[in-house]
Amino acid sequence: MVIQHHSSALPAPAVSAAYPMAKPGYGKRSAPGQQRRTRDDFALLPTRERYVAGFVDHLPDGAAMSVKQLAKQLPLYGQQAISTALKALSVAGHLRRVRCAVGAGDETRWVFRTFWSRTARDNEWWTTYLATETAARSAGSTPPAPAPAAAAVPQQRTASEATPDPAHAPEPPAPATTPTARTAPPAARPAALSPAYLALAELGRKDIRLALSADDCASLEPQAAEWLARGVTTDYLIAALTAGLPAQVDCPPRFVRRRLTDKIPPQLSTTPSPSPSVDTPAPRLLMECTDCGRPGQPEALPDGLCRPCRAAHSAGGRPSPDPTEIAAVKARMANLRDLLKAP
Repeated sequence: MVIQHHSSALPAPAVSAAYPMAKPGYGKRSAPGQQRRTRDDFALLPTRERYVAGFVDHLPDGAAMSVKQLAKQLPLYGQQAISTALKALSVAGHLRRVRCAVGAGDETRWVFRTFWSRTARDNEWWTTYLATETAARSAGSTPPAPAPAAAAVPQQRTASEATPDPAHAPEPPAPATTPTARTAPPAARPAALSPAYLALAELGRKDIRLALSADDCASLEPQAAEWLARGVTTDYLIAALTAGLPAQVDCPPRFVRRRLTDKIPPQLSTTPSPSPSVDTPAPRLLMECTDCGRPGQPEALPDGLCRPCRAAHSAGGRPSPDPTEIAAVKARMANLRDLLKAP
C-alpha cells in the first residue's frame, strides 16, 4: 500500500552538465505519454524514493543509470540505498529495466536500458508498451505472417460454401431445347476480409471471454485497422487485446472497443530498413528484474521484479534511514578520522 508522506521532500541535487552519459544505445529512455512536471510529482513516495525519482526524472535520455553512477551523484545515499530505492520505484510503476539483443551470430551483444516514466504506470501498460518496442525493432526483420484463411472466421459461411441437403436439392436444369429454361447466375463471391477483421474474429479463439459476432467485428474493424496502420502486426494486436483480462467480461464488444481506444500504440517509424539475411534472427527484448537483474518476459516480472525479489519486497524491508541521521553519522566519522590522523 502506498502511504502519502506529508513531510517536506528533500530537493534533488541539480543535474550536473558533466553527468556521465552511457554508451550509445544504453542508459535512460523516456516512455511516451507522460504528464507535465508539477510540484506534486512523486508526492506519494517515501522521502528517499522522492529524492531519487526527482533526480532521475531530470536526467537526459542516454544518461548512465547504473547504481554506482547514481550513488556518486546523490551524496545522501550509498549504492545499497539507491538499489533499494530503484526497486521501490519499479514497484510504483515508474521504471523498467530491459536488455536488447543487437547484432547476430558471434557478434550478438546485449544492450541494457532503463525505461522511465514520470507518470506511474501499471503492469498491463508496461507489458503493452514493451511489446510495442519489440514490434518496432522487429518491423524490418521478420515479414508479417500471412492472414489466415477466411474459413478461420467463426460464422462466416457463404451460400456457395454450404453443403446442399439431398432432400432439398434443386431439380436438374431442363434440356437446352426448352426455350423457358434458364440457368441461375453464379453466386457472387464475398469480398476479401481485412487483416483487422480477421484479428478481431480470432479473439474468441484465444479467449472465450472476448468472443465477437460478425457484426461486432465489422463495427470494430476501423479501430483495429488504425492499430495496423501504425505499424504493429496482427499477432501484437491480438496479444494486446487479450492480455490481463478480468475474471468476467460482461460485454465483449464494449470491452474490446475501450481497449482499442485506450491502448492504441504510438506511430511506428515507416522508414524502410535494409533487408536482413535469411539467417539473421529477429531482435529480442527482455525485461530485467530491477533488484537482481534476472531476465525474463514482461508478463513474468510484474512490478519489474522476479518472484523471489517480489516476495522479499512484499515481506517488507528495513525502513529508509533519515537523511539528517545519515549526515550526523558522516560528521562523526569525519571527526574520528581527524582524531586518528592527529599526532
